[in-house]
Amino acid sequence: MRTLILLALAGLGAQLVDGSLGMAYGVTSTTLLLAVGTNPAAASATVHLAEIGTTLASGVAHWRFGNVDWRVVLKIGIPGAVGAFAGATFLSALSTELAEPVMALLLLGLGLYVLGRFTVAGLPTDKLDKPLRKRFLSPLGLVAGFLDATGGGGWGPVGTPAILASGRLEPRKVIGSIDTSEFLVAVAASLGFLFGLGGEGVNWLWAVALLAGGLIAAPIAAWLVRHVPPRILGSAVGGLIVLTNIRTLLRSDWLGAGDTTQWTVYGFVYVVWAAAVAYSVKEHRRTSRTAPRPAAEPVDARPAEATTT
Repeated sequence: MRTLILLALAGLGAQLVDGSLGMAYGVTSTTLLLAVGTNPAAASATVHLAEIGTTLASGVAHWRFGNVDWRVVLKIGIPGAVGAFAGATFLSALSTELAEPVMALLLLGLGLYVLGRFTVAGLPTDKLDKPLRKRFLSPLGLVAGFLDATGGGGWGPVGTPAILASGRLEPRKVIGSIDTSEFLVAVAASLGFLFGLGGEGVNWLWAVALLAGGLIAAPIAAWLVRHVPPRILGSAVGGLIVLTNIRTLLRSDWLGAGDTTQWTVYGFVYVVWAAAVAYSVKEHRRTSRTAPRPAAEPVDARPAEATTT
């Protein structure tokens, strides 16, 4: 029972982060399952089964709050489902040891770009009127879906920064669309795992516990992303991307950094991240105070006509 309660709390926290920042549910939940000794394929399968419910609830909540661009959902979600099914089916025969640090390096670059752009310049508006093209979203969805299934998480960390960096969709709609399209990815990955594993090693009770926590957090996260200013949200997302991928690189065979080095780097990143978010908050308040107010309705100064008796 204690394990189920902890898993439910983990699911709540993971969905709160994922629903408000567009990433981290799979990474957080899979990491916890691996820590208690679940094999990678079964851990990813359990998480994706839970995500069928959490992504559905999150998608509905984001839709109700106006955070979803359905064109983006379809253009990235369908290829993502194809990639997720392929990744889940062939997980046991694939090695991601080399691909993981390479992708982490690319994502780190994107994270630094997003963090710097939103912190310094705020919400990019120069391209918000230009649609995201299918030739960009389809390959992105295919790769993100494949990595999500094989790595136990990756749909948000790959899709969110790439679309944010394009500057063609405001942050709340990026997050809402990524979270909504993840439902298709979760269904496809679950079917792939059931086809490849036959349910072996999948803990259905754990999946239900993760789902329960996620369902509670989904509407809260959708409300949060609706009301957090885009500049602050962009800085928060960028910092999360940087921290997550620096952690992956430091623990990879490429670097193999010791504990002292890791925590020194983490401390530095936390300080920079906190400073960036604080600066974004300060600049948002400043621009909000100086922004021109809408003109008041003109008042008719003519005296009212006298009524005849």
